[in-house]
Amino acid sequence: MTDRMLPIAHVARDETGAWRPPHDLAEHLAGVATLSASFAREFGQDWARLAGQWHDLGKYRPRFQNYIRQVSGFEVDAHIENKPGRSPHSTAGALLACATFKEAGRVLAYLIAGHHAGLDDWHQGLNERLADPASRAELEQALAESPPAAILDPGAFKPDLRAIPGGSAGFTLWVRMLFSCLVDADFLDTEAYMNPIQAASRQGWPDIDALLAQFGRHMVGLAAKAPDTPVNQQRAEVLAQCRAKGAEAPGLFSLTVPTGGGKTLSSLAFALEHARRHGKRRIIYVIPYTSIIEQTADTFRSIFGEAVIEHHSNAEAAPDKENCKSRLACENWDAPIVVTTNVQFFESLFAARTSRCRKLHNIVDAVVVLDEAQLLPPEFLQPILDVLNLLTRHYGVTVVLSTATQPALSTREYFDPRKNIVGLENVREIVNEPDALYRALERVNVTLPADMQAPTDWDTLADKLARHDSVLAIVNRRSDARELWQRMPTGTLHLSALMCGAHRSQTIASIKARLKAGIATRVISTQLVEAGVDVDFPVVYRALAGLDSIAQAAGRCNREGKLERAEVVVFIAPKPAPPGLLLKGENACRSVLHGCNGNPLERALFARYFEQLYHACDLDQHGIADLLKVDKTLEVNFRTAAEKFKLIQDEDSAPVIVRYRDPDCIDDSVDALLATLRKDGPQRWLMRKLQRYTVNIHQREAMKLLEQGDIEEAVPGLFVQVSDLLYHPVLGLLHGEAAGAVPAAAWVVS
Repeated sequence: MTDRMLPIAHVARDETGAWRPPHDLAEHLAGVATLSASFAREFGQDWARLAGQWHDLGKYRPRFQNYIRQVSGFEVDAHIENKPGRSPHSTAGALLACATFKEAGRVLAYLIAGHHAGLDDWHQGLNERLADPASRAELEQALAESPPAAILDPGAFKPDLRAIPGGSAGFTLWVRMLFSCLVDADFLDTEAYMNPIQAASRQGWPDIDALLAQFGRHMVGLAAKAPDTPVNQQRAEVLAQCRAKGAEAPGLFSLTVPTGGGKTLSSLAFALEHARRHGKRRIIYVIPYTSIIEQTADTFRSIFGEAVIEHHSNAEAAPDKENCKSRLACENWDAPIVVTTNVQFFESLFAARTSRCRKLHNIVDAVVVLDEAQLLPPEFLQPILDVLNLLTRHYGVTVVLSTATQPALSTREYFDPRKNIVGLENVREIVNEPDALYRALERVNVTLPADMQAPTDWDTLADKLARHDSVLAIVNRRSDARELWQRMPTGTLHLSALMCGAHRSQTIASIKARLKAGIATRVISTQLVEAGVDVDFPVVYRALAGLDSIAQAAGRCNREGKLERAEVVVFIAPKPAPPGLLLKGENACRSVLHGCNGNPLERALFARYFEQLYHACDLDQHGIADLLKVDKTLEVNFRTAAEKFKLIQDEDSAPVIVRYRDPDCIDDSVDALLATLRKDGPQRWLMRKLQRYTVNIHQREAMKLLEQGDIEEAVPGLFVQVSDLLYHPVLGLLHGEAAGAVPAAAWVVS
């Protein structure tokens, strides 16, 4: 090549529209190598450096140089003897790695070949790609252009697979960690050239010391306003113990505190103090449901401001919650406090896509709080426990299992080895005397049915509920909630997942306001009210379910301890829970509570309950462990494992945007958002806002509604309400049997 045609990696215009000097390819490779190595300094910096050094080796080929100059418009008359058009460039470095390091080079091949398309399976994927003559031509053409010797030279690097964190069991996580380092370094080095203003906006996060000081000031103010009640005294004691235990050595911890005992802020106190004492880089707060993540993120944001990023599928694109800096930090979790979901956190740890994997290296040296740890999904429990063990043993992560009902996650062996659990060991409890704490925070009497097999019909139950001025009844099915609500007095409120997020939020706010004002409030709800919804009823009825669900329901009763004693009544619903996990939980609860004469929520019962529940489940139902097994050939099914590790199986669900009139968002109504959708098509910010007005139903039901003309398909796979009678002002979306089961009178609400 001539001097004029020195190899370039990227071209871009500046703010005035003029071309910047091209991004020199050798400089890009060196920059990515340095940055990637710095990210992997604790677990494989030499591997990460070489992956960065060779990741874009294919860009030296004339075809790529022709492509970037002509298609970008930077140099439309580029004279290079090659046809224009897209030019693959990520296989050359992978082939060079395999040629240089034999089978060990496959580690680098996974990283380099996948840095755009994602980690691939070896068979029917990467192996075939490397064997393709076109890939061999890519490497030969790139080498023919004589890349700088410093780029091609692996230096003193000698791959040692014996040093993999966790050995063969840790191989796949280690590869994903290295992949994260490469992908993030590539993004950041490219961004620094393409958009330096955006790159600069990533800087300037407060450090842990500053956050700890902010937290201290907030808690002083909170304590000054809190009445001196027995419940608040116990909360203060839990907080003090969490602060003190932050000094303990990193590893696995449990925080076992009854519902209403102040777990959220106390676990944050532990995390901040622990991070300060041990040089941890960030705190990642992991929450099971998107329905409760927003209130936790809002609480943290009220203390720390923009140092908190909220990363989940329903996150609002509102100016007070998201700006350029926080959006960028969601890409790679480069922020001091991250609030996210089980789905984001665990699916990322088993992901193959670049966008999902990019954040992984920023989990290293973090404090991870798993809120409501009892809700870890049993069908994925074994691979989750495996990855938690690897993170705490080899990547400097401290994990806190925070819950009122600790699951039984220790190693257990059974006569049938397929039921064995390789669990978490040496888990240290943060609270000094959890049993004493539970006794001190007992605020309810739990009444069990005399016959655990005898159901109560809806009419009888509705009559009992109507005798209370304020009462919460929790059932296991959305259809049960509708059936029971229809039998209740006028003015009874309802909560279920058939209501869109905006509707649920407004209803929960109304419930809280009514209870605070002393207004009679009757509510029929599914289990969505049990996690993170801070309501306080004098009486709660709960359909028989898992013991943890009953405990969560009890946490909505006499939450502040203002009553000397309140009542939680367990009843048997007319129909058992749906098949699957809910039914297994119900059966395990029956077994544990059989003949129980004491407190059904005694802490010791929960270990027995979870042991029975897990024994009834396949803890690696999708065969993730087998897919990720590795031998000396290093042949792994990264892509297939990622596809199967889906905590929410949504293949059969269809999203329907409903026309709920949100009184809190008059200027940002669903009609205005839908008008923008029809005019401009789907956009990321718009689709995130429409999440608040979306209800997911089964694909089969959506097709029926479509045939009836009740919904229309606005964009492929996304439906919009058409019929005015499809969305009930209290019950939400009516479909299937519900469509004709709600009498006309029920549409009149007080």
